[in-house]
Amino acid sequence: MRWLFVFFLALTGVPAWCEGIVEVLARSQQQRLEASPEADPQAPASRTIRRTFDTLLRRAGPLPPVELRVVSGAALAETLHGRVIVVNQSLADLTEGERLFILAHELGHVMLGHWPQMTGVYQAWVPGEVLRPQTDAVAPQLGREASAMAHRHELEADTFGLRALRELGHSPRDAVSAFMAMGVRSDSATHPGTRKRLASLRAAEAALTGAE
Repeated sequence: MRWLFVFFLALTGVPAWCEGIVEVLARSQQQRLEASPEADPQAPASRTIRRTFDTLLRRAGPLPPVELRVVSGAALAETLHGRVIVVNQSLADLTEGERLFILAHELGHVMLGHWPQMTGVYQAWVPGEVLRPQTDAVAPQLGREASAMAHRHELEADTFGLRALRELGHSPRDAVSAFMAMGVRSDSATHPGTRKRLASLRAAEAALTGAE
């Protein structure tokens, strides 16, 4: 979940008309969604990704509304509006296990209700109409709380993805190789660094193994 983009638009792109923070966030995410052109659904890459996603959905149990869009934009994978999983067609170039982990991570954001949790934080700091003086006054505090929540959400989604790998008979090593394919990254406002995420995965794997 690339909340830095949403956070920036929400607090600096305040419209001239009256609007609540949830509407600002939704408009920002819709703009991001529309910026990535959909890939040909019949292309081999799109079909490969959708087959993996269908495999995941069959084992996921009862689902909230969820949609998969395969695009040719820049982002590898993200979840928008709390229900639209957007993945780059290059995801088809990964192994089945790596692709499964990334898709399961995004599905985790949907299943775990991360979008309403995050919008709740924004609403708590920016109740009522979005006005520039109000958002300027709370931006530092909101930024810290939103960033901390975003980091927690990423780790929760990683654990969800790891559990999906195990349930579908794949090795936890597929999660590690997926991170290596994406490249080692440092902490950002929206994501913990790769080393922190791998450490969290090792702890989750130990807990899952110990519970068996």
